[in-house]
Amino acid sequence: MSSISLLSPTFPTLKNPESKSKRKQFTPTTIRMSHPSQSPNPILNPKQLLTNITRLLWGKSLPPQLIISTVRSTWTTVWQLMMAQMAPSDPSGDYTRPTSQFRANFGSFTLSRQNRKTLHLYVGLPCPWAHRTLIVMALKGLESVVPVSVASPGIDGSWVFDGIDNGDRTGLDEIKPSLDRVNGCKTLREVYKLRQGGYDGRATVPMLWDVEMKEVVCNESYDIIELFNSGFGELAENSGLDLSPPSLKARIEEWNSIIYHSVNNGVYKCGFSQSQEAYDAAVNGLFDTLDMLDDHLCSSRYLCGDALTLADVCLFTTLIRFDLVYNVLFKCTKKKLVEYPNLHGYMRDIYQIPKVAETCNFGATMDGYYKFLFPLNPGNIRPIMPAGCGHEALSRPHNRESLSPVSKTSEVYAL
Repeated sequence: MSSISLLSPTFPTLKNPESKSKRKQFTPTTIRMSHPSQSPNPILNPKQLLTNITRLLWGKSLPPQLIISTVRSTWTTVWQLMMAQMAPSDPSGDYTRPTSQFRANFGSFTLSRQNRKTLHLYVGLPCPWAHRTLIVMALKGLESVVPVSVASPGIDGSWVFDGIDNGDRTGLDEIKPSLDRVNGCKTLREVYKLRQGGYDGRATVPMLWDVEMKEVVCNESYDIIELFNSGFGELAENSGLDLSPPSLKARIEEWNSIIYHSVNNGVYKCGFSQSQEAYDAAVNGLFDTLDMLDDHLCSSRYLCGDALTLADVCLFTTLIRFDLVYNVLFKCTKKKLVEYPNLHGYMRDIYQIPKVAETCNFGATMDGYYKFLFPLNPGNIRPIMPAGCGHEALSRPHNRESLSPVSKTSEVYAL
């Protein structure tokens, strides 16, 4: 049997007569491989080392069953520990979303010109809940009133500020990761801890911050979009737009109760389920609701009729991510959204409303899920974007204007 180094099954035996001093130079940490297709003396990295050892031990066959079962058992235990922290569940394995810690009852609150610079919005582009706030801000024309800082997912699952400083730019024409533009913090957790009394809970987006008081005003997305819709008066460039008119409030609340449980949170219940029974219940509830919505939108341009409302905004931010992320990563595989003619047309209709497309960053969204939700995608490989999810596909004619009075929406949303 020839002499073979454990570091490389193809590493040649050193037969040339050399001095002992030269031979001592070859240690496991300094051995280099030679191969015609490689640059001279490439350093053997840990992956190569592991590959060579497994080839030597088992050749082309799989590792022994005991090793496979041990690794599988260990990974399952670690996965359950990580999921328990990232996505807490009830005893049945059903995902239970933590409640927002900072709620706000704005009521008749109106931001005056004197205190217009006191609020700052923190968002993350992958997050559908934060996306709601960006859309309502854009439709109402509040970009110059409430500055925005855009966080990115960090490798440990936290929100970090690793973007580029765009100076005083607060418009929504370039939605991309930024620095913390008001507090100069490196992470969102640091911002939360600036509040009086500190904070050790979940640092979530969206979050509305009071600059002068250094306090978290609210981190519940629906509270924030209600404020953006009605709390800024004439400061909003499009103050005439009301996404929650009194005549439709009851219908909006009814739709929201359906959408939140079965769709907005439903996709997460599918992706974060920790038992087969919990997944089956969640996925059936999700697609039953999508079927119902597709039927409803056959004869109604928007959920509440001819006018876009907050309920449509809340549904849109899940739909725009469906084929991009949830269908694959969250195991919502029964149907793609593109297979729902009315729902897909409805999504394109909203996407084509002026300034909505600018709030969508598909690359950042895919990265935020595929590269940072480690328990769901350990390899961190981001799949290619589906053909029907890009800007060109979403800009195709939807022909849904035929379901509502002519030119009604074009006048309302034009700024």
